[in-house]
Amino acid sequence: MRKIRKGDEVIVIAGKDKGRRGRVLRVLPEKDRVVVENVNMAKKHQRGNPQTGVQGGIVEKEMPLHRSNVAIYNPASGKADRVGAKVLEDGRKVRVFKSNNEQID
Repeated sequence: MRKIRKGDEVIVIAGKDKGRRGRVLRVLPEKDRVVVENVNMAKKHQRGNPQTGVQGGIVEKEMPLHRSNVAIYNPASGKADRVGAKVLEDGRKVRVFKSNNEQID
């Protein structure tokens, strides 16, 4: 079970963007990385392509972060939290916050 999924709100716990919050846009499981919106921005020099209508220039885009550098955000406590798993009575497996045992999804 993946602890961090697309759409989760996470907080960066290490690196140049430490303390920033954002929503997960993509998860790259083969590289253990996540892409978080408006975090770890990098400038990319992009060549224009008139056939497809893409304009050239310098664009800013989000770069992947290692998943160990982000933690899921717990709105109840207002802090980063760890994720655990719990099996419900009907047999479903759900993610829970470790601090208060509250269900995530």
